[in-house]
Amino acid sequence: VDLFDDEIDSIRTFDPDSQRSLYPVPEVRLLPGREFPMDDDARAKFRSRWRELLDGDPTKSRIYKDMGAGVATAGIEYYLPLFFDDTATVFDYVGPGATVVLHGDLEPAFQRFWQDTKDRYRLVQGDPDRPALAPEALFLTTEQFYARANDYAQLAIKPHTVRPELVEGQASTSAAQTGDGPGRTDYADIETLPALTALRGTEDPLLKLKAHARNTQHRILVLAESDGRRESLLDFLRASGIAPPSFDSLLEFQTSNEKFGIATAALTVGFSWLEHGIDLVTETELFAAGPTTRRRKKQEQVSDVEALIKDLSELNVGDPVVHSAHGIGRYHGLIHLDMGNKNAQGEPELQEFLHLEYADKATLYVPVSQLQLISRYTGVSADEAPLHRLGSGQWEKAKRRAAEQVRDSAAELLNIYARRAAREGHAFRYSPSDYETFANDFGFEETADQKAAIHAVIQDMISPRPMDRLVCGDVGFGKTEVALRAAFVAVTGGKQVALLAPTTLLAEQHFQTLSDRFAKWPVKIAEMSRFRSGKEITAALKGVADGTVDIVVG
Repeated sequence: VDLFDDEIDSIRTFDPDSQRSLYPVPEVRLLPGREFPMDDDARAKFRSRWRELLDGDPTKSRIYKDMGAGVATAGIEYYLPLFFDDTATVFDYVGPGATVVLHGDLEPAFQRFWQDTKDRYRLVQGDPDRPALAPEALFLTTEQFYARANDYAQLAIKPHTVRPELVEGQASTSAAQTGDGPGRTDYADIETLPALTALRGTEDPLLKLKAHARNTQHRILVLAESDGRRESLLDFLRASGIAPPSFDSLLEFQTSNEKFGIATAALTVGFSWLEHGIDLVTETELFAAGPTTRRRKKQEQVSDVEALIKDLSELNVGDPVVHSAHGIGRYHGLIHLDMGNKNAQGEPELQEFLHLEYADKATLYVPVSQLQLISRYTGVSADEAPLHRLGSGQWEKAKRRAAEQVRDSAAELLNIYARRAAREGHAFRYSPSDYETFANDFGFEETADQKAAIHAVIQDMISPRPMDRLVCGDVGFGKTEVALRAAFVAVTGGKQVALLAPTTLLAEQHFQTLSDRFAKWPVKIAEMSRFRSGKEITAALKGVADGTVDIVVG
């Protein structure tokens, strides 16, 4: 920070190693360290409201006494309402044009919350050291919440009673309650869609979708997750005899007369919109798998990216695969099975499964929707893959052994790093001004990566811990200069430097470079290679031994 009298003239970042300014900083934001003030007035208000809102002798509380001394005790944030006459809520931070979304049935949630809060309050009430504030001082009551929420447009999504005209077994209904302001309440009835999964591998994979279109009075809008996926999905639909036009918005489709349409929307589960007579069908309904952009659950992730199977087209009949729960089996293609479900026409509704064969010809059928449980086998050759026996516990034993090996390796690594961290290294000391003079003699502008590497190496050298760093880079990208900067710090810090090169020619080049760069400094450099005579090498060895040679190249 540069000052002009008592005004800040400029602010710049500063490198303590090179003692050089890096770049200017246009502004600095100083944020409060706490959500409440700690001046005399605030502390006086805290103590006054403590006596007003809390029972008991305040002098028995360490928190009360610390606040009088200007000390913010750990956990003081709990007593935030004591610093202010009124505290803010989330409603004070949202604009007047916001929409409040009320998801699910909130009344039971409010009741459970207040019951739990009051139970906890009764348990801790009466503690003289840390007295508890009444729940009403900390949280909005149910009535206060709705009073504040009524100032905004609302979208309430909640379960809806099935209408009497729906017979048992038909699609369930739910409702979306909307409002444009206080007192405004509308309901949009929606129904879940029947199963519309595409039957891949059959002559007509979109048989279910076509049958649904024939039997419903609704129009159908197919939704893809992105513009690129929309084009791929459109090709798939056209190949099955459906050629819907593309729409850029739901409103555009609503104002058209098309029976079928396709658009882009970030919707994972479709539904039937009864009010407008539109069925929204997503890729999830068609392919029984979530959109590719959805993150898999943590327990379903495959850590080996190479083993990940993204699509059934990546599998060939006979390939060994790994099921996360059952181990190694062999893929024998897809099969359609009747699970007892009926479609709208009363015909059997077939479901698609992966056919996996295990040891002793045991068979496992895996639903296509659970493809994430299957990964590619990456062990020995595919023909020699050892198949596991279903129900034998082989796979669990193999996983336990692997986990034990991982733990052993982790323990070994932790031990290595612990011993390495416990070792005492040499912390170099050097003159920043001398270093900057040496660095300025570099005839080129350092690249960003070169600066970062130099900074990291110097930081390692001035640290009391042993260095453990490898600098990698292509030919001509400045690795030598990184080594020269480190050599300067080492030599000026009273240590000798040995620079090893893979070839005699490169050793000679490094010797010439070192001689040029250290020409202005009292540093003696020697070379040991076939380019030097036996007498020169003997003299270099003697100089290294007695300390008169600072840098040796070989």
